[in-house]
Amino acid sequence: MAVPKRKHSNSRTGKRRAHDALKPRQLSYCPQCSTALPTHVICPNCGHYMGRPVVEMAE
Repeated sequence: MAVPKRKHSNSRTGKRRAHDALKPRQLSYCPQCSTALPTHVICPNCGHYMGRPVVEMAE
């Protein structure tokens, strides 16, 4: 079994983990009601997706 001969330095560990941080969700705006929502998601406010109604919303 392969075992490292020496401990990795904190700098080297940090370089490896440089891309592990959480990134904020990319938001788009609904063309019908202008609500900010994540991309590729049905609008919870009006029920539209890609410019057409998908879910009937109770008003």
